[in-house]
Amino acid sequence: MIWCMQRTNIYLEERQTRALDRRAADEGISRAELIRRLLDRAIEGQDEDLAADLAAIDESFGAVPDLRVDPRTVDERDAHLDRLWNAP
Repeated sequence: MIWCMQRTNIYLEERQTRALDRRAADEGISRAELIRRLLDRAIEGQDEDLAADLAAIDESFGAVPDLRVDPRTVDERDAHLDRLWNAP
């Protein structure tokens, strides 16, 4: 199956980013994959209690307040994703 993805930039609060990263790590997936799954559930109405999910994310904020992450550099993964996103 060929996936056609569109790049979308959003601005998240630091606490949102931390919560997403923790949950993604717990599930063994990337932050982007977690966001896609959460969006699919919300859009498709699979989650009858979205408020409960959002509350759970809110409750997890601040669990790692001193976490420092080095800025990303362009690497082969970035080049691969760029080719995917810009494919004809």
